[in-house]
Amino acid sequence: MSKVTVIGGGPAGMFAAIVAAESGHEVCLLEKNEKLGKKLYITGKGRCNLTNAGDMDNLFASVMSNPRFLYSAFYAYDNMRVIDFFESNGLRTKVERGNRVFPVSDHSSDVIAVLQRVLKARGVKVCLHSEAEEILTQDGAAAGVRGRDGSVHRADAVIVATGGFSYRTTGSTGDGYRFARELGHTVTDLTPSLVPFYAREEYVPRLQGLSLKNVRVRIRSGERAGEGRILYEDFGEMLFTHFGVSGPLMLSASAAIKPSFAKRPLAMEIDLKPALSEEQLDARILREFAEAKNRQFRNAAAPLFPAKLIPVMLELGGIAPGRKVNEITKEERQRFVRLIKAVPVTLDGLRDFDEAIITKGGVNVKEINPSTMESKRIRNLYFCGEVLDLDAVTGGYNLQIAWSTGYLAGISVK
Repeated sequence: MSKVTVIGGGPAGMFAAIVAAESGHEVCLLEKNEKLGKKLYITGKGRCNLTNAGDMDNLFASVMSNPRFLYSAFYAYDNMRVIDFFESNGLRTKVERGNRVFPVSDHSSDVIAVLQRVLKARGVKVCLHSEAEEILTQDGAAAGVRGRDGSVHRADAVIVATGGFSYRTTGSTGDGYRFARELGHTVTDLTPSLVPFYAREEYVPRLQGLSLKNVRVRIRSGERAGEGRILYEDFGEMLFTHFGVSGPLMLSASAAIKPSFAKRPLAMEIDLKPALSEEQLDARILREFAEAKNRQFRNAAAPLFPAKLIPVMLELGGIAPGRKVNEITKEERQRFVRLIKAVPVTLDGLRDFDEAIITKGGVNVKEINPSTMESKRIRNLYFCGEVLDLDAVTGGYNLQIAWSTGYLAGISVK
């Protein structure tokens, strides 16, 4: 029986500890906070989107950084095994839009309760308020952990599951990156991901709170609409805020766009009517105008948009709201159609780590054995979860990375 110390009581750390204990090891789990799963508690707006029920191709396609590294991890412990683990331990799950998997109760606390129950049943020693200061090594191998309080936890293997920089109030302060560097590992550039964008236009704060569903967004590398190559395009839901844009579409965009691009102004176009081509939309508006020839433009156009968006669209359209419909020229109408199909928003960079769901970047996976999660530099040292240079779009994929890599680290401990 080996002694194993796991640093970090998030999803990857808890799962690694459970699996290592099931494999017959004596496991100590160190967590700096007053409770386990602090960040897990707030994921999915407190509902915990614990994985995604899509097929394996979908899982790999949703990973933005180093998907091939995850081949062994995903096949060793896939999404169906995750669902089965929670179901077999008393947590009923459900699948929602986009194959997102949630607990039936809609409470992330129930997910954490299952993990705590299994940790206890497997005999894992959980040490709360225990902050790791240094990973101890001997003869090129991990030998234990020194705590911030001077305590020493001797171990035959150490698993680092400290998370990233995102939601730093939950304890994700980048400790794992420091441990990795101190032991000779490379840490790639760290940027916030699954995070909202700032937007430049003065009308954006006026739309604060407006959620647009079933829209298509296109983000280009240029600063003006229509300029540059397309960096991201997708269909779904977005939200206007006091500073810019958020919502599932924008969070996924932040993960998909390379950090070097995300730091500079980007042109976004919002297609408010993606189901219609310009010609179809023009024909629809023409029919509506024909039925309301003597009405004012503002009244005739109103049914096309949510109430909060109407004054902004009228301003951007350049047609005086009080003009009669029968006075509007074909060119003006078609220009308005083009606006509906491509509402311009200039993205002025990402919000910071405090609002990011995950961190892009981390311990260089070239220095980690993908079949075991063991360091190639230090024997008996393992890394799992967000501390690695792995990230995915929204939809339960990042937690799947945590479960799969945590499992592989836990089962690989010698």
